[in-house]
Order: sequence, then C-alpha cells, then structure tokens
Amino acid sequence: MASPALASQEDRAAATRQRILEVAEGLFRAIGYQKTAVADIARELGMSPANVYLFFPSKSAINEAITARLLEGVASDLEAIADGPGAAPDRLRAMLRALHARHLALFFSQKRMHDMVSAAMSEHWGVISGFIARIEAAMGRVIADGARRGEFAPIDPAEGARMLKQATLCWTHPVLIADAMDKRQVEEAQMAGELDGMLDLLIRGLRPDS
Repeated sequence: MASPALASQEDRAAATRQRILEVAEGLFRAIGYQKTAVADIARELGMSPANVYLFFPSKSAINEAITARLLEGVASDLEAIADGPGAAPDRLRAMLRALHARHLALFFSQKRMHDMVSAAMSEHWGVISGFIARIEAAMGRVIADGARRGEFAPIDPAEGARMLKQATLCWTHPVLIADAMDKRQVEEAQMAGELDGMLDLLIRGLRPDS
C-alpha cells in the first residue's frame, strides 16, 4: 500500500498531467495540433518545456493523449448503445449512425481536432488500434446477441464486426468523410441517406432468412 506522502505526490503528478493536456487541447483547438509546440504549452502553463517533458516524453505523446481523450467519449457512447436495450439490428444501426454523426460533427464544428483525428487514423497512431478494437468488440457483442435471439444467422462475431466496419468506412472514417464533403460535394443529408441504405443491405445479409 502506498504511503500517504507517495500517494500525494502521485496525485499532484496526475493533476499536472491533466492540466498539461487541458492547456494543450485548448491550443490545439485554437491554432491546430501541428502549429502547437511544447514551448507554447509550457508558456501557457508558466513552466519550462523541460518540465512538460517530465510528464510527456514527446509532443507525439501529447498528441496521442489528447486523441485518446476525444475518442474515449465516442467509444463509451457506442459501447453504451451496444450493451443497452433493443433489438440487435436497431443497436447496430444506432452505433454506426452515432459514429458517423460524431466524425461529421468534428468536420463541421471542430475542424482542427478533426485534422488531428484524421492524421491519427491515416498515420496509424498507437491510440487508434485500441479505439478500433473497442468498436469492433462492441459490434461483435451485438452480432452475437442477435444470433442468440434469432435476429441474425450464426456468424463469427469478430469476423462480422470487421466486415461491418470495412463496409461502412466511407461514413465512419474522418478522412473519407472529409474527402466526400470536399471532392464529391456530398451534402450531410445525402451522406446519412447513403449510410442508411448500406445498413439496410448489411443487416438484411445478417438475418437468418437472407
């Protein structure tokens, strides 16, 4: 068991780490993650860059920690839908609609944070693999539950979740959403309609009588 002095030291370190992330996120939202240097974060905190590096070994570590904070909320929301009430097809629809809506909101209202999440996914930052694993695991639980209840045909839940993820990437990957909005000039309502059409097709394929 940690001594009171050690526990207090750990609490102070955790509080400082949290403060660094809050200040860094504020700067990321204001000027972008690429333009924010550790020196900028340190200046806002009234400390030296060397002190920031005591808590985060690199700027990349700060980037990943803030991305993890953003994605934690998304993953938690989707897990709540997956493990909540309702028919399995309805939960799958709700999960993928929610994932689309969250990334679409980032594109429209938090462009600088969208750029960071897009970079994290395109460059395969370590935090992304954990996020994807949580989403696939949540979808797998819904697929398994649907099979138990006779709403879906028997299928390997992990494989089914991977296939669902791949089939809906155009609507759930921030880079592909941005590409559709910018290059194809797709409207928000059109994207939502396309996703619903794809979900109709995919869920029909999961049903036992398909």
